[in-house]
This record gives sequence, structure tokens and C-alpha cells, in this order.
Amino acid sequence: MAVAARARAAGMIGTSLQGLRIVLVEPSHPGNIGAAARAMKVMGLRHLVLVNPRFFPDPEATALASGAEDILESAQVCTNLDTALQGCHKVYGTSARDRRIQWPVSNAREAAGEILTDLDTGDCALLFGRERTGLTNAEMDRCQVLVHIPTADAYHSLNLGQAVQVLAYELHMAALTALPAQDVPAADVPEQPAPVEDMEGFYGHLQHVLRRSGFLQEIRATRMMRRLRRLFDRARPSRNEVNILRGILTEIERWASKVDRKDQDSL
Repeated sequence: MAVAARARAAGMIGTSLQGLRIVLVEPSHPGNIGAAARAMKVMGLRHLVLVNPRFFPDPEATALASGAEDILESAQVCTNLDTALQGCHKVYGTSARDRRIQWPVSNAREAAGEILTDLDTGDCALLFGRERTGLTNAEMDRCQVLVHIPTADAYHSLNLGQAVQVLAYELHMAALTALPAQDVPAADVPEQPAPVEDMEGFYGHLQHVLRRSGFLQEIRATRMMRRLRRLFDRARPSRNEVNILRGILTEIERWASKVDRKDQDSL
């Protein structure tokens, strides 16, 4: 009976986490890819995505996977982050670096609970950066939340495989804790937030209109767009709401074109 109960629990945990992608951005050491796959499998995670891995497939990755070869075999390999994140409505990025630019920050345990809740409304991604330099600021701009793994003050270094293991464990524990929760009635399920590709299209459209209006000056464009990203990330608009916002931008563009034509005719 205990074995059957554990099997049922494992299946339920796997189901609750199946929409999560573990995304490794430009990993340079194949052993870290294998270690990440092993960390994922023992904690019920399945979906590994690799963005421009330096060496993959590789015998060292297979050796370090040690029983998680199926995770490697099914891993999705992408040439860019856009493809890796396509279809996700929320992206979490891991980083241990202090940065002057402020992102919303959660520790590993807090983030695990947030991710589990976010998976109720669609796919999510958890990004891990390069072994030496982590994620760039541009890549962090694609994330709604920064995940920090607290460490001792005397030594902060975690390798990539260890970082994946810590987050995978916290996700597994969060899923275990949530097992008794009852299903949410269909009528109470909120509208799903827009996927990242829709948000990127909106941000590009917004930047274009703001530049054309004269509001967005080159000297402050990067900082202003980063602030606007944070604003809309907090709002988490649905796909329908993003379409409404883009419709507003389109009408503003049409109005501006009519004004320009009138001004030219009056010359």
C-alpha cells in the first residue's frame, strides 16, 4: 500500500510540474548538463531545454546523467532564447550576482511556491545562465522574477548542476505540500496570462509608438523600457488584454499618420 501511495504521489507531482521548462543558457561543460538532467529526474522534472550548448550530445553528459539519459534524449536544443521560451507565460531567472538594476527577487523556496501556482495557468520557464557569467541583463529583461539561492557569506559559489538540484528539490517539496489541495472549479480558473512571445511583440510595438511620439528619447530608452516591462510584468495581462493594448497602439499610429498628412497638406 505504501509503495502504491508513493507511486500515486510521484505521478501527481510529475503532473503538477510538467509545464515547467528548465532552460540552460549556453552551458559550456557537458558534465553540468548531465548533472542537471539527473537532478531533474530525481525530483520529478522532465522538460530540459538547452540554448546553444557548447558540447551536446556528449559522453560526459551521458555519464553524469547516471540513469537520467531519457531526460537528455528528449532535451530540446534551441539556437535562441525566443524559441526556448515560446508558449511560456512567466519566466524565472536565476542569478547570484548583485546588480544595479532592480528585478523582483524571490529566494529558492519562495520561488518554488510561486512557480507551482503559476503552472496552474500555463507553461513557465526557469532559466539558468552560463557557468562563468550567468545571465546577461538583456536575458534578465525576459524574466519576471529573479531567483536567488541564499548561501553562506564566506563562500557563494554553486556550480550549475548544484543550482539546478537546489531549485528542483524546492519545487518537489512545494509540489508535495500542495498534494492535498482540491482542484479549482473550472469557473474559478482565471484567464491565462499572455505567453512571452506575445509580450515581446507588444513591447516592440510600444517602443516603436513611444519613439514616434517623441516620448522615448534615445538617452533614456533602455531604462524607460525596462521600467515599462516591470510594470506590465506585474500586471500579467492575458493574451486578449495584450491584443487590446496593441489595438490601442495601432489606433494611435493611425491618428498620428492622419495628423502628419494634415500638417503636410497645410504647408
